[in-house]
Order: sequence, then C-alpha cells, then structure tokens
Amino acid sequence: MNNNLRLSRRLEKIASFLKQGTMFADIGSDHAYLPCYVCLHDEHARAIAGEVRKGPFERAQETVSRFGLSDRVDVRFGDGLQILNEREVTSVVIAGMGGPLIKTILDKGANRLDGVEQIIAQPNIDERRVRHWFVSHGYTIADETMVEEKGHIYEIIIGVNEGSIQDLTEKQLLFGPYLLKQKPDLFYHKWKHEHDKRIRTLEQMKKASVPDKEKIAAFAKELTWIEEELSHDNDSA
Repeated sequence: MNNNLRLSRRLEKIASFLKQGTMFADIGSDHAYLPCYVCLHDEHARAIAGEVRKGPFERAQETVSRFGLSDRVDVRFGDGLQILNEREVTSVVIAGMGGPLIKTILDKGANRLDGVEQIIAQPNIDERRVRHWFVSHGYTIADETMVEEKGHIYEIIIGVNEGSIQDLTEKQLLFGPYLLKQKPDLFYHKWKHEHDKRIRTLEQMKKASVPDKEKIAAFAKELTWIEEELSHDNDSA
C-alpha cells in the first residue's frame, strides 16, 4: 500500500490528538488527506470524510481511491454532521474554517453527537465562540495547542464529552484555559499582533458618528487583558 502521504503541520498536529484505533469523522475534509493519513498510519482506524461542496467531495474520493482506502475511509456528500448516523463515530474533527461556522455546524448537528467522546476543533478565527459552545454543551476543554503555518497562527482545541459544565471565565474563553497557563511562544506572537490590531479597531470605533459605548468598553477590557498577559512576557525577559 502506498503510504507516502504528507500532511501540513496543522493537520499533523490534529492527527496526533486522535486515539489509536479511532473511528472518526472529518467534517469539511476537502481532499480527505487527514482521514487517509490517519488510516495509513493506524491499521485499526476508520474514518468518514464529509464534504458539502461537489469539487472537494470529488477530490476526496480521488484521494481515498489513490491510497487504496475505499474500505476504510467513507467519503460522504452532505451538510456538516448530517452525514453521520447515530453513534457511528467516537471522534469528530472540524478544522480549517471560522469559529462561527464551526459553532453553526455543531448547533445544527447536535443530535448527531450521541456517542462522540471527543471533538477536535481548529477555528481559523474567533476561537472563543468554539470554546463557549464546548463548555455550554457538556464538553470539557481537555487540551489546546498552537501551530504556525505559512505565517498564520492556528489554535487547536480538544473538547471531551464529560457531561458536566466546565466553569471558565470570560478571559479563559478568550485566550484558552490551557494556552493561558502554558503560554507557548506562539501565544505571545499571536497576541502582540492582536493587540496592535485591536488598538486600531478601538480608535475607529471611537470615531464613529454614534459610538457604541458598550462595545467600546468590552473591547477596552479585552485590550487590558491582552496587555496584562503580554507584560508577563516582558517580566520574564
């Protein structure tokens, strides 16, 4: 079997969080690289690659066929989690899209998550929205990490279904409870960039003909949090 399939650093890190022998769904799988890679490196793994667009769906089918994995990677055409049958998978990956879209997919497919023990989410933006969905639906954030690829810093969030509400502060939802504790180098790189971007946005908000005072106050509070965390970097320098 040809197993010469290389993943991007981002997808390789996501793959590392999947358990051996997993049965998982990759929602928005595109070329189905992640499911094929996992199955090539774990003979007991099985996967479902879901796509809602015809082009990526066909590319996923081609990838699965090329690597001889048609018996272990099932490519399905459909919207989000609607492609899943009841208790069909134990893990779900939703990666490479915005936080609001990930939340929408989870909301619309919540009835398909029975038996799903782990959700691995990698939002491109608005990670806080994904964290909030996890903690309000009984998924504990069990781990987080950051990966830099082609000049962009990505956050990967692991939610585990424990059926209990995890009590996180607004600050933890913004930064991530694990990332706030660990503060890898990429944490500082990301939030220095976000700090500068938010200062510019705040100035624009203040110049509006009718400034939204409530929104400005919330933005200013978050800017203070960012400055507090960045100051810790200076303290340790």
